[in-house]
Amino acid sequence: MNGAHDLGGKQGLGPVNPEPEDQEPRFHAEWERRVFALTIAAGMLGKWNIDESRHARERQHPLDYLSHSYYENWMAGVEKLLVEKGLINHAELSGDKSESTAGTTEDLRVPDAAAAEKILRTGGPTLLESSTKPKFNIDDRVLVKKQYTAGHTRSPGYAQGSIGVIVESHGCHVYPDKNAQGECVGEHLYSVSFTSASLWGSESDNSEVLIDLWEPYLELVK
Repeated sequence: MNGAHDLGGKQGLGPVNPEPEDQEPRFHAEWERRVFALTIAAGMLGKWNIDESRHARERQHPLDYLSHSYYENWMAGVEKLLVEKGLINHAELSGDKSESTAGTTEDLRVPDAAAAEKILRTGGPTLLESSTKPKFNIDDRVLVKKQYTAGHTRSPGYAQGSIGVIVESHGCHVYPDKNAQGECVGEHLYSVSFTSASLWGSESDNSEVLIDLWEPYLELVK
């Protein structure tokens, strides 16, 4: 979805002014640390996957997304998922526990300390077996399709409509567009090289940009 969250290459938002990495703290306030912990802990319950989590943040009103800070968007996403998955209700979210959802979540996956540490260390594997061969080969020229979807996608808006070259094939990986809908299917994944002229219409300091893109995002340029 080319929504407010898809900020790469958008005009009118001003230059990026990042803090130096050696000076930037992991969290700028204690509440950010707690939101991070809450999001990770809630995700371990097994009621949603990482792409559903990302899509929940993206489904905010664009003005809300742009006005929120990074961890405010995380908080909005986890609140949405907790309600949608029936773990809490709107009343509980507002602090009213008179209509609690407690006792309705017997199917939760609650890891112990050892299991939680393993999840944090290994993450979730994305590589899948595939019975199909990759559609594209190294050095193929490909066009990034323009997508107009209300769903989740990892195809950045600034790359759509641009032509690049396949430089590596990574095998079959979980396809985020379907995974965000709770459907775990695999598609072949490639690293695609773009010139700055192809992406933005003029040369810049970056002579090459590499983007990992799934096969359904691409079509062969003959």
